[in-house]
Amino acid sequence: MKQIVQSVSGGELRVVDVPQPEPGATEVLVATRRSLLSAGTERAVRELASASLLRKARARPDLVRQVVNRARTGGVRSTIAAVRSRLDEDMPLGYSAAGVVVTAGAATDGIRPGMRVATASVGHAEYQAVPGLLAVPVPESVSDQAAAFGAVAAIAMQGLRQAEVGLGGSVAVVGLGLVGQLTVRLALASGLHVIGIDLRDWTAQLAGECGAVGLVEAGAATTEQIMELTRGRGVDAVLITAATTSSEPVARSTEIARDRARLVVVGDVGLDLDRRRFYERELDLRFARSYGPGRHDRSYEEWGIDYPIGHVRWTARRNVEAYLDLVASGRVAVDDLVTHVYEVERATAAYEVLASDPRSLAVQLSYSAPAQPSRQTITMRPRRTSTSPRGGLIGAGTYAKATFLPALKAAGWGDDLVAITSAKGLSARHAAERNGIAVVAPTVEDLLVRDDIDVVFILSRHDSHARLVAQALDAGKHVFVEKPLALTQDELDEVRAAYDRNSGHLFVGFNRRHAPMVVHAKQALAAGSGPITVAYRVNAGQLPAAHWYHDRRQGGRIRGEVCHFMDLASWLVGDQPRVVHAYGSGRGEPGLEEDVSVLLGYPDGSTATITYSTRGHRRTPKERLEVLGRGHTVVIDDFRRLEIDGREVKRVPGGKGHQELLAHTRAVIAGNAPDDRELDASFGTTRAALSAIAALAGIQEDHPSRLPTQADVESVRAGATS
Repeated sequence: MKQIVQSVSGGELRVVDVPQPEPGATEVLVATRRSLLSAGTERAVRELASASLLRKARARPDLVRQVVNRARTGGVRSTIAAVRSRLDEDMPLGYSAAGVVVTAGAATDGIRPGMRVATASVGHAEYQAVPGLLAVPVPESVSDQAAAFGAVAAIAMQGLRQAEVGLGGSVAVVGLGLVGQLTVRLALASGLHVIGIDLRDWTAQLAGECGAVGLVEAGAATTEQIMELTRGRGVDAVLITAATTSSEPVARSTEIARDRARLVVVGDVGLDLDRRRFYERELDLRFARSYGPGRHDRSYEEWGIDYPIGHVRWTARRNVEAYLDLVASGRVAVDDLVTHVYEVERATAAYEVLASDPRSLAVQLSYSAPAQPSRQTITMRPRRTSTSPRGGLIGAGTYAKATFLPALKAAGWGDDLVAITSAKGLSARHAAERNGIAVVAPTVEDLLVRDDIDVVFILSRHDSHARLVAQALDAGKHVFVEKPLALTQDELDEVRAAYDRNSGHLFVGFNRRHAPMVVHAKQALAAGSGPITVAYRVNAGQLPAAHWYHDRRQGGRIRGEVCHFMDLASWLVGDQPRVVHAYGSGRGEPGLEEDVSVLLGYPDGSTATITYSTRGHRRTPKERLEVLGRGHTVVIDDFRRLEIDGREVKRVPGGKGHQELLAHTRAVIAGNAPDDRELDASFGTTRAALSAIAALAGIQEDHPSRLPTQADVESVRAGATS
């Protein structure tokens, strides 16, 4: 399928071929018919992408601070690699469209194939995977052209709802671009007196033609006109839909608003304000967030959980519904706002018009892709012949691009990567372009049936790991899967069964075992005998509320990251723990706690304590490992410094072992190295991590190989809440 993307670093706009996205259970696959270019938003995005790195930094100082903090804790080299990876990405464009439903996920409600829908959050592509709650059925009388305004109209409507002006009230709309024009029309349909204000006479005239009072901003003269129109009181609310770095639109709004009026910021404007103006009239300054409640809420968009109408009357979906109903009833018209329509193949011309024609208000793209698409494999380059093991990748997220793929190349896999696939397609295409991968496969199934792939690297979200491991092993492939291997004991049993019934190798991404400092330390400890004591302190740092680790479907940070540190402790001991205890902060359900201490007891008397905290100072290095026993004391400080018996060992390189593990994987598959006991250790670590979850739930278990059932965990939770 064709999709419109632009480079994050240079702003280059392209129409690229990518596989159609694979919708999840709460998503809808839509064949697009029309999509709308939002003049203000997309012009601003394009300008920022085309800007210099210095200008980008000035525009987003919050991101600069994140980079600096990461460099302090994670090292300059890895931070630079991560930043380069982000800047090298292709960014999809568009967020307001309309089309025909191809398939609807099992967890969507009221949507069926063949239905026309208005879509929000995704846009300029022949096919879209849309959150089910943001795919809104279109009334028969509403055209695709009008329906494509749905998301942009919802932005205008949410601003109007924040104004809370009743029937017969007055509002001023400052800034008469596309969102401003829609705000004017929605306000008129609501029975309000509307004054539209802009610096351009033609936009003011357009607002006047649909029933508002259109004014060209002229300072005191404009204020005087507004006071005359409102009987000397000022307007009840001002909706600021302008897009400018200047603070003048907000400052001017204070002069035309009545006492205790509401000012609602909808557009992206400057906010260097004089407090006195707000104080003297006790003005209420508000902000409208996108389409309405539900936008940027994971439970709403990703999980498909709607807000009860008795508690939240107007959600993002209901705002789009209300707009479509107004168009269907004839109370709102938008077709006259469309100034240009281009076929998707000519998208670059559409953006050129948007940039060069000041009167290009609403520009749309049209599509003619079939409503029953066929899966498309994208060939990036001719396949190279090779006698070495050949790989295919599932997943192309940030970790894959910034860390894993560079490590694969360094480990010798660079010329032997045949194909890649991802859920949304675009990220896989970008990774293929940048890493010389021959084929972008549309689905996992298409990748697994290829006979030119020997080993599959699984880098997808955690909840897919166990299923994909079993699927790939059954397809006759060797498998490398990033941790965690499984999220439940049932999943682990299924993986074990798949491994036992097939002949392929299975590797798990516990890379710290292969870190040069760990290898050197283990050699030193091997000279002695007896138990050891391991103390592992991790300053993990807090994650943003929207981070996918907070999604309970992904298992949380204990299964996903603490397992790394448990694995390394067991690897140094040389055995699996007999006893697992865990103690948490009590914040959050057991599987999703983020501040925990895990105590491991081993058959030979060794012990290990993993202290995992998100509340340390951001400048504190992430990891510190101390090992005492067998006649030695070993300290590994954030994998940048190794100390044995009080002396720093300088000849051993740093790093967390990604490259070394992948080189070992290659050697084992090629028959040049033994598999040793790595897989048994990986199964043992996974069982231990699941035992830690059970311990946090209040279920004690003496041996991690015999785990409690999910029913046991639910029983304990039920008892705790009764």
